[in-house]
Amino acid sequence: MKRSILIAVPGTLLAGHLSAQDSTKNNLTLSGYAEAYYSYDFNKPSLNSKAPFVYSYNRNNEVTVNLAYVKAAYNNDKIRANIALAAGTYVNANYAAEAGVLKNIYEANAGVKIARKANLWVDAGIFASHIGFESARGKDCWTLTRSIVADNSPYYESGAKISYTSSNNKWFLSALYLNGWQHIQRPDYNTTPAGGLQVTFTPSSKVILNYSNFIGNDKPDSARLMRYYHDFYGIFQLSDIMGVTAGLDVSMQQKEKGSSDFNFVYAPQVILKISPDSKNSIAARAEYYSDKNQSLISTGTEDGFKALGLSINYDRQILNNLVWRIELRNLHGDNEYFIKKDDEIKKNTTFVTTALAFSF
Repeated sequence: MKRSILIAVPGTLLAGHLSAQDSTKNNLTLSGYAEAYYSYDFNKPSLNSKAPFVYSYNRNNEVTVNLAYVKAAYNNDKIRANIALAAGTYVNANYAAEAGVLKNIYEANAGVKIARKANLWVDAGIFASHIGFESARGKDCWTLTRSIVADNSPYYESGAKISYTSSNNKWFLSALYLNGWQHIQRPDYNTTPAGGLQVTFTPSSKVILNYSNFIGNDKPDSARLMRYYHDFYGIFQLSDIMGVTAGLDVSMQQKEKGSSDFNFVYAPQVILKISPDSKNSIAARAEYYSDKNQSLISTGTEDGFKALGLSINYDRQILNNLVWRIELRNLHGDNEYFIKKDDEIKKNTTFVTTALAFSF
C-alpha cells in the first residue's frame, strides 16, 4: 500500500507559480491564415503560369493556395517573439532561392525592449519587409492581387533592427541591418552590408505617411552594383466610406561597379477604396512601372520593362474571419512581355482572380 504524503506549499510560492503560468498563457497567442484562389488569364498561357515578374497569385487556371501559415507569438512588456511556417504558391515563387527548410519560414524573430520608459526595441531574425504598404497576407491589402512594384520589391527580410514608437503613437522610426534584398541567407560571395530606414508619421486616425529605403548590393562583391531604393506612400481616409492610398517607389542602381551613373526605376500607383458598409467594399487601382535598363525586372527586350496596370475588385466579408474577393485586372506593356498560348507573347494581358481568405 502506497503512503499518502502531504506536502505543505507556502501560499505565496504557489500563487507566484500559478501567476507565472497564467501570464505565459496570456502572452502567448496562436494564429493562422489561409488564402485559396483561382485565376484565369485570357492569354491562356501553355505553362499555366503568369509572367515571370508576377510572384503572387501566379498560377493560371487552377485552384490552389497562395499563402497558408500557422504562427505562434509571445509578447510581454520586455520581450517579444514570433515564429510562423508557411506554404503556397507565394512561398514557391518568392523563396525559390532560399536553402532547405528556410523556404518555409514565413517569420522567425525575437526582440527585447532596451529602455525602461521609452518604447525602444531591438529585434533580430526574419520579419516582414519594411518597404511598401502591401504585404503577402492578401486579406490586409485593399486589392486582391499585388502590384507590380510589390511583387518586385522585398516581401520579407532578415537581419536586425532597432525601432522606436513615440508615446503618442504618432511617430515610428526604425533602422535596419539586413542580409540583402529579400534574402534569409546572404548570397554567396556577397559581403556588402545592406540596410534601411523607415519613418512613419500618423498625425491622426485618418492619415498615415511613410518613407522607407534600402541601401545595398544584391550581387557578388566582384560585380557590386549599389542599389538605393526609396519608397513613399500615404494612406488617407477621406470619409467614412472612402479612402485613398498613393505611393511612389524610385530605385537607383549603379550601371557599373564604382560608377556614378545610375539606372532608374519609377513605380507610382494609386488605389481608391469605397466601403458602403462593414461587409462590402470596392477598390480600383492604377499603376505604372518603368525599368528601362532592367535593373529589377529582366525581359530581354531592348527597351526594358514598362507597363501600365488597371484593376478593380469587390470584397464581401462573409464572416469576421472569412472574406471572399474577386478582381479583374489588365496589364499593358510597351513591348511583348506576357505569355500567350503556344508560348507566343503579346503586349497585354487580362485576368480575373477570385480568392477566399480565412484567418484565426
